[in-house]
Amino acid sequence: MRFNHMELTFEPGTLTQEVREEIDAFYGDVFGWSGKDVPILGQQGHLLQPDPDQFILLTEYRHFMASPGFDHLGLLYDTRAEVDELLAKCKAWQAKDPRVQLKEYEDLVQPTVTVHAFYVRYLLPIWFDVQVLERNAA
Repeated sequence: MRFNHMELTFEPGTLTQEVREEIDAFYGDVFGWSGKDVPILGQQGHLLQPDPDQFILLTEYRHFMASPGFDHLGLLYDTRAEVDELLAKCKAWQAKDPRVQLKEYEDLVQPTVTVHAFYVRYLLPIWFDVQVLERNAA
């Protein structure tokens, strides 16, 4: 099973050309996602695509999403090194743009698995939980 899509709604007037370009630059550099504008339901939407079969659709709507807590989408990677490399990229972005929000966590060590993770949020109304699940020897 893989996810197909997720839609995030923004306050009308938020998704300007400049904001879409900033979103594409960050998520493209950090995660390798591509972005493109798409007409949908009488407006200009924007797709963030990890691959051709998965996307996050960004649209504007008067009843827009608000996520003041830790609502997130988990991104699972294969190795600790990949997670650490992504964290380093996010920190580099944060050094030049304080709108990059990060939450770093100590490893969550369980009897059968260790979770190594951080959260990142940038210009979207949700966090991304970037993690690796390291299976412990039984």
